[in-house]
Amino acid sequence: MADLTVPSTEFQNRAGLYLERAAKEPVFITRHRRPVRVLIDIEEYERLMARDTRQAITPGELSEEELVSLETDHGPRNAHLDRLMD
Repeated sequence: MADLTVPSTEFQNRAGLYLERAAKEPVFITRHRRPVRVLIDIEEYERLMARDTRQAITPGELSEEELVSLETDHGPRNAHLDRLMD
């Protein structure tokens, strides 16, 4: 089954149709020919979320050893991440 791709203006004009189509396949919504959103069935969303094991933590939740490890210079490529440690 090929991906269903629709411009955002078309989606706005015929949202009901694409809500029904999303029950069978993902609907990729584009703006200026670039994908910006994907409409999927709620069961598929719930299945994906159940598999998501990511978790957010703050620096205050890290051990001293973990903080020291993060503060070690990892090179200029990641210098933009230093602000997250403040």
